[in-house]
Amino acid sequence: MLQRLLSKDLPRSPWLAALLVLLFLGLAFAPFLFPGVKALNVAAKILIFVALVASFDLLLGYTGIVSFAHTMFFGIGAYGVAIALNSVEEASFGTILLGVVCALLVSTLLSLLIGLFSLRVRAIFFAMITLAVASAFLTLASQLSDFTGGEDGLTFSVPELLSPGFALSEEPLALPWGEVNLNGKLLTYYLIFASVCAIFLTLLRIVNSPFGRVLQAIRENDFRAEALGYRTVVYRTLSNVLSALFATLAGCLLALWLRYNGPDTSLSFEIMLDILLIVVIGGMGTLYGALIGSVLFVLAQSYLQDLLRVAGEATAGVPLLPALLTPDRWLLWLGLLFVLSVYYFPTGIVGKLRERAVLARLKGMK
Repeated sequence: MLQRLLSKDLPRSPWLAALLVLLFLGLAFAPFLFPGVKALNVAAKILIFVALVASFDLLLGYTGIVSFAHTMFFGIGAYGVAIALNSVEEASFGTILLGVVCALLVSTLLSLLIGLFSLRVRAIFFAMITLAVASAFLTLASQLSDFTGGEDGLTFSVPELLSPGFALSEEPLALPWGEVNLNGKLLTYYLIFASVCAIFLTLLRIVNSPFGRVLQAIRENDFRAEALGYRTVVYRTLSNVLSALFATLAGCLLALWLRYNGPDTSLSFEIMLDILLIVVIGGMGTLYGALIGSVLFVLAQSYLQDLLRVAGEATAGVPLLPALLTPDRWLLWLGLLFVLSVYYFPTGIVGKLRERAVLARLKGMK
């Protein structure tokens, strides 16, 4: 049953399997294990990034295509829901569905055009074309203030069932380590959790299907794949379209969670850099790396400043250390952690754990 659910793509490492189960359970019960607004926002951001990074890994890790337009499709999804809900007086699930469908149609058209006109060029040239398209879309979204809200973005209401004001219970659930409000925000979190699980399992099915095997063959050597009779441009274009559609769905989830969307929220190039960093940390060509990388990166991004503040106060009497451990230097330490992760895990965390598992089996055979 588990093998079928995971499309026979098992972790292949006991340590990796234990880590994935721990992270899955942590995200599944995050509202109850880590009560508080910030903790819930961090957990939701992790889930959204899991879907976003996994969709990008389909393009980069499994097909070998470097694209800088991924955040454009992420933003299209967020704007689709935001514009649909902002244009009606009373929000409904039908309006959300309309926004999602419209966003998916726009993403399909744009990704198809980008694929057909750009994927015939190689490597860095395609990456530059996607960067230009993404920059143009960001500028367009910032200037069409009547439609997108411009730099200020769009704030909108969600259906009452998903709003923080909707209460499942008048009294919060009391736990030994805190209280949990049983409200619409909690329902929204589990809607995102279920959606991300569905997206992740669908991507696992795709990469482990015959279509996914062809994508991996193209990644390894597209000339040989074409010599075998596969139309590589068609497969690369389909990979680009599928990756864009899943990124669009992740953007829709972001808009529902924040009840706001603007250019810096979903179209910023910084998000694209975050995606690239997470893919490298987790491991390219391993969807499980999207989960591990997203958890580590978002946690560091959210709590590294707090840790540095505590460390700075603890070393107040030591020369130089308080200046280095100030929260203002959190990007320096984040960069250092990234360099160390690349040095010690050149194939990503998932790749390293799988390599150790293979070596352990080989030693056992001897």
